[in-house]
Amino acid sequence: MISDGGVLLEFTALSPFPGAELLSFGNARGFSSVSIDSRSVQEGGLFTALSGSAHDGHAFVEAAFKKGAAAALVERQKIETFNLARIAQALGKTLIIVDNPLRALQDAAGIYLKQFSRLLKIAITGSSGKTTTKEIAAAIIGAEKNTVMNPGNYNSETGLPLAVFAVRACHEVGVFEMGMNRRGEIAELAGVLKPDVALITNIGSAHIGILGSKEAIAEEKKNIFAQFDGKGIALIPADTPFRDFLAHGVKGRTVFYGEESFADLGGVRNLGLDGTEITWAGQRVRFALPGRHNLANAFAAIALAQEVPVGAQAIRHGLESVKPLFGRGEILHGRVTVIQDCYNSNPESVIGALEFCDSLDWPGRTIYVLGEMRELGEDSRAAHEELGRLLPGSKAGMVFLFGDEIRPAAEILKTGGLSFMYTCDIDELSRALAAYVRDGDLVLLKGSRGCALERLSSVLLPAVTCHGHTCRRHEGAA
Repeated sequence: MISDGGVLLEFTALSPFPGAELLSFGNARGFSSVSIDSRSVQEGGLFTALSGSAHDGHAFVEAAFKKGAAAALVERQKIETFNLARIAQALGKTLIIVDNPLRALQDAAGIYLKQFSRLLKIAITGSSGKTTTKEIAAAIIGAEKNTVMNPGNYNSETGLPLAVFAVRACHEVGVFEMGMNRRGEIAELAGVLKPDVALITNIGSAHIGILGSKEAIAEEKKNIFAQFDGKGIALIPADTPFRDFLAHGVKGRTVFYGEESFADLGGVRNLGLDGTEITWAGQRVRFALPGRHNLANAFAAIALAQEVPVGAQAIRHGLESVKPLFGRGEILHGRVTVIQDCYNSNPESVIGALEFCDSLDWPGRTIYVLGEMRELGEDSRAAHEELGRLLPGSKAGMVFLFGDEIRPAAEILKTGGLSFMYTCDIDELSRALAAYVRDGDLVLLKGSRGCALERLSSVLLPAVTCHGHTCRRHEGAA
C-alpha cells in the first residue's frame, strides 16, 4: 500500500484484539502502511504474516524488517517455530502477536475506518460485473466528490482490508467491491467495511462449485446488507429472479434499479464495438464499454451515484471517461480485431459475449476461442454441454475450444456441423489459430482467468492498437 509518510494507526489501537500482545524492541509507535508481501513493504510499514498453501508469511518476517517494516502482525503459535522474538529484538522491531493474523488484519482495517465518520462507504458484490461497476461508479462519483476505491481486484478477505488503508481524511466517498471464494466471506468483508450503501450486480453461476446452487449464492451475496442498522441503502437489480429474497429483511431502504428506473435516461443506442450512446438528462454521451452486460454495469453505477448523490453532469462525465479494463471486453485492433474478454468466465458471461458478437454486423469472419469455465463444480459438465448446443446457432465460422473442462462441449459439437478444434495444449492452440486467421477476422477470446487466453493476443497481434494507441502485448493482471 502507498503511504503518505504519517502514522496510519498506532499500535495501542490494536489492544482490543482478543489476546493481542505487543512485543516491542523499537521506538515506533505505529505503522504508516500495510502489506502482506515482504517485497512490497515500505519504510515504517506493517507486515502481516499470513499462512498460505504454498508459503508461510512468517518465514519472511526478517526480510520484511530488513526492508523497513516497523512491525509484523504474527500468529502466536509461530513465534518459536520461526524465532520471531529473537529476530525482532536483533533488529529493534515490534511484533503484534495474535491468534489469527488474517482476522486481526480485518479488525485493524475496521478500526482504521472508524476514524473517518464522514466517509460514505459503498460496497459492491455480485456474480459478475463487480470490478467494472466499481470503476464506472468511482469515475462518476469522482467527477464531483473526492473518491477512493480498491485498486484492481483487491476485493478478497485480504485485498479489501489492504484497500481500506488507502482511505484518507480528504476522501468523501469510498467505493469498494467484495469478492467471494468461500462461504461466509461476504459477511466478513461487510463486517470490515460496514457499508452505508450496498449493491448487488447480479446472481449467476460464478462460484456455484463452491456454494452448490444459485440460491446459496444469493444467500451469500445478501450478506453485503448484514451490517445495516436501519439507515443503510440496499440496491438490487430489478430483473433478478431473486429480488424478493434479496430484499426480504433488509434493515434499511431497498431500491430496485435497472433501465426502467431512471427518469433522466432518454434512450440508448448500440454502437457495436464502439460501445453505447446513452442519452442522459437530455444530452448524448459515449460509453465506450461494448455490450449489454456493460450497459447493465453502467446502470448499476448510475444507481449508486444517485444515492450519493451527484448531478447529471458528473454522470455524463464519468460515463465518457471510462475505458475497458484488462481482459474485460478490451477491443484490440490490427490486421484482425480481437475482443479480449478473458478475465473470467461463467455460463452467463459466455452467453452475453456470444450474443454481443452475434449482434455485430461484421464484414469478415467471426472466430470464437473459448476456454473452460472453472469453479462450476458438479454443474461443470452440464454447463459445457449447453455451450456445445448453443454454438452451432451462433455466427461463428470456426470455434477453438481450450481446457479439460470444456471437453463436453467438444463432444456435443462432433454432431453439430460446426467447424471446431479442441485442445488442452496452449502451444497447439496458438499455432492452429495463427495458421487459421486472416486479415479482417473478428476473434473473441473468452475463458476463465486460469486459461490466460490473453497469451493468444500477442500471436494474433504482435503489436496491437488499444483505445487509439499502439501497445505491445498486455502483461500481468492476475
